[in-house]
Amino acid sequence: MQNRGDVADKKKTSEGDRARAQRHLRELIAALDRRVPHVERLGEVEIARAAEALKKKALQRLAKLEAETVKSALN
Repeated sequence: MQNRGDVADKKKTSEGDRARAQRHLRELIAALDRRVPHVERLGEVEIARAAEALKKKALQRLAKLEAETVKSALN
């Protein structure tokens, strides 16, 4: 059986993990935004598409984590 301290510690850990993931996702999104496509390079179109898909997934994940943060704060 868990005591209240264990539950509070797990909540703090999950909040810290969530905050860290949010920070990393924001850094990834910023790096992808800074990326300048070089259309003259072979394979660049594919790389640009992959970067855009990655950014879309990162934005979706960030939105989910932010919603979880708000939900957690309300509880």
